[in-house]
Amino acid sequence: MSNVEEFPNAARMLTEYEALVAAAPTVLEAIPGAVYVCDHDGWLVRFNKEASKLWGRTPAIDEAKHRFCGSHRLFRLDGTPLSPNECPMAEAVKTGVATQNAEVVMERPDGSRIVALVNIRPLRDHRGRIQGAVNCFQDISERKALEGEVRSRAADLDDFFENSAIGLHIVSGEGIILRANKAELSLLGYDAGEYVGRHIAEFHADAPVIGDILHRLSCGEKLDRYPARLRSRDGSVKHVLITSNSRFDDGKFINTRCFTTDVTSLHEAQGAQRESEERLAATYEAATIGIAEADAEGRLLRVNDAVCKMLGRSREELLNMTFFDYTHVDDRQQDSELYAQQIRGEINNYSVRKRAARPDGALVHLDVYGSCVRDASGKFRYGVRVIQDVTEAKRMEDKILQSERHMRELLEALPAAVYTIDAAGRITFFNQAAVDLAGRTPRPGDEWCVTWRLYNPDGTPLPHDQCPMAVALKENRPVRGIEAVAERPDGTRVPFIPYPTPLHDSDGRLVGAINMLVDVTEQKKAEEYAGRLAAIVEFSHDAIVSKDTNGVIQTWNKGAERLFGYEAAEVIGKPVNILIPPDRQDEEPEILDRIRRSERVAPYETLRIRKDGSLIDVSLTVSPLKDGRGKVIGASKIARDITEKRRHEERRRLLVNELNHRVKNTLATVQSLAAQSFRAEAHTPAFRQFETRLIALSRAHDVLTREDWEGIDLNELIARTIAPICVRPEERVQISGPALRLEPKLALSLSMAFHELCTNAAKYGALANETGHIEIHWQVVGAEGERRLQLRWGEIGGPEVQSPTRKGFGSRLLERALQREFDAQVTLSFAPSGVVCEIAMPVT
Repeated sequence: MSNVEEFPNAARMLTEYEALVAAAPTVLEAIPGAVYVCDHDGWLVRFNKEASKLWGRTPAIDEAKHRFCGSHRLFRLDGTPLSPNECPMAEAVKTGVATQNAEVVMERPDGSRIVALVNIRPLRDHRGRIQGAVNCFQDISERKALEGEVRSRAADLDDFFENSAIGLHIVSGEGIILRANKAELSLLGYDAGEYVGRHIAEFHADAPVIGDILHRLSCGEKLDRYPARLRSRDGSVKHVLITSNSRFDDGKFINTRCFTTDVTSLHEAQGAQRESEERLAATYEAATIGIAEADAEGRLLRVNDAVCKMLGRSREELLNMTFFDYTHVDDRQQDSELYAQQIRGEINNYSVRKRAARPDGALVHLDVYGSCVRDASGKFRYGVRVIQDVTEAKRMEDKILQSERHMRELLEALPAAVYTIDAAGRITFFNQAAVDLAGRTPRPGDEWCVTWRLYNPDGTPLPHDQCPMAVALKENRPVRGIEAVAERPDGTRVPFIPYPTPLHDSDGRLVGAINMLVDVTEQKKAEEYAGRLAAIVEFSHDAIVSKDTNGVIQTWNKGAERLFGYEAAEVIGKPVNILIPPDRQDEEPEILDRIRRSERVAPYETLRIRKDGSLIDVSLTVSPLKDGRGKVIGASKIARDITEKRRHEERRRLLVNELNHRVKNTLATVQSLAAQSFRAEAHTPAFRQFETRLIALSRAHDVLTREDWEGIDLNELIARTIAPICVRPEERVQISGPALRLEPKLALSLSMAFHELCTNAAKYGALANETGHIEIHWQVVGAEGERRLQLRWGEIGGPEVQSPTRKGFGSRLLERALQREFDAQVTLSFAPSGVVCEIAMPVT
């Protein structure tokens, strides 16, 4: 787009801008380079084919799209984008500042880039106003690449100069030291400030020698291993060989480049030289580490005894081998590649760990440190290999690795969740317990915590980068005393206590952290349970007191205050004996002894003393208290006021005794009336039978009276019923069955039934001779609430039984009374071998 509003008047001279815009296309094409023109707003108005070629595109001038440049994109040399509004053309149009030999990077639409050298000049009208600007640019990519290569080579040469194993220095034509490498400075003991900038003659011990050297070099003569002596900083003299040549510029002597080889030891007399070589050889051989020299093919040129010992081979064997020959086949390639790089000068030295085979087949692990010796021109002469046997160290490393594996396996086997992170917070290890606690398997790249989500104990979200593990790593300190809650992907939550601890290497550097997550779900439940239990204890109407194993009161609830009248502060720390009456002081030592032995103490009733001195009837329940390891540390006592219970029992006992008295009187009256009424028949069998039944009923009443009419055990009822009738009941009656408490009404009826059966057995059955006996067995079947008694009375060994012709009182009592009163099923059979009575009835 052009902002030219009118063609220039032919009567006046065209401006540069007008001339370029009005010129024929061939004018721009004739320019030997890429060129384009922009108007005063920066819009592209003209360009030649070379510009289009370098841009890789042909912009459309009639479209208002191309401002300041026609390239696809622009970049600075450092690769950062360069906006067209900030490019040199924009600056020229906006400010009128010309640009000379600036370098920018242009990117073509296909992504390829070139480095362009741009020269931009603003175009002004006759009054000095900017009408536009012209840019002449050229592709200098190849030149830039060549410059990079030159810089790289210069850097290599500089590195070679500085790090060469031989001394190097540069001296000007006037004899001033311009530069010296590390080896040169190290050789003489000077630093660069003490050496560079001074005349070379200051360091030569022989003035004629340095004079000759400088003369020869100024004449263009090359020096090859010219002997000289140099003064070291410590005052010693170094014998050196100078290898040097000169650089001339237009015939003028500019400087020299000298290689300084220390030959102090070689300069000594032949004997001293031999002594030096012998001393060097002795040192070489006495070294505890292996030293070997090898040529470019790896053939060993020299080895010391340590190498022979390591490899189990003689010197003659080794000097006929390359070091590749004894190297393990799997380690040869690495050593070979590194050695080849060293020979080519790509690396100065290298180290490698490899395995070597001894003749006996054993493998040794070697650490090899390779350097090399080069000649004055830098050409490789031979490699020097320092070899150390690290077989034992390798075994130790393997043991350490094994130990680490064992540690990892141990962490994996731990029931507690454990995981580790690196110094950046990325998870590097987690065990199965961590997966179980988190409810997920951490993914690669997860940071800070294995959990899915985290919350504070109050329920507020806890970001992972603020969790205790993150704090421990960021602040380089262990974090303790913090609780958190993990939410699993399924929505369940797990309270836990973390124990994050930073990890450091042997140098004390922070390398990561380890965390153990302790699930406290059960602990929280226990705390909640303890809280509820404490509330129960606190608000219980019963007195609940705890004491230690010495009987000293430890806790005292409100119920205890109400029952005994003491405030907690008055009794805690005092012996529990203050509550025990003087005549019952012997109760406590026995209870404490049993508690210490972890024995159970059955609930019992006793008397205790209130604060006001009054006695109170209490029911005591004593239980041992144990610590987390199961050790008895004291006891808890629950005391319940049973004063009212005692009063009720006393009234009940009086009533029962009165009732028993009246029942006995009634039975005695009945017996007396019967005796008076049937005086004439007092000795008949029928009367005697009536009287014995009356007496059996009385005995049953006696048994229930002794039990306070609360019932009686079935075993005891049978034994007491048959005892008056059967002689030696322990021999002739076998009773078996589980314990069963009978209610009073059922006990009376069964007592009469057993009396009838036993009486019949004494007259006609198993007890009528000396050999018969009775077996009584019962069992209780059915679930609670539906239990049934199944009892069997069986007579064995008595006289042959005759079936009765009529049913007597006993049969009617068994079959009718029990069935009617207790819904019993009674089967009575008179087998010849003996009477059998089976009773099945519900019991409570």
